[in-house]
Amino acid sequence: MVECTYCKKNIPVGSRTIYVYKSGKTADFCSNKCEKNLIKLGRKAREQKWVTSQK
Repeated sequence: MVECTYCKKNIPVGSRTIYVYKSGKTADFCSNKCEKNLIKLGRKAREQKWVTSQK
């Protein structure tokens, strides 16, 4: 199982979105909500109330 880069939830097989940076680093997302908050809006996960499981 892969976990979401933003909210750290486990992502079921076949339902993730992968974003590849210019540097070659990848980010896995469980939903468009997570992708938008990190990539487009530049928000940090620890500042969001709906992100509960942090490592």
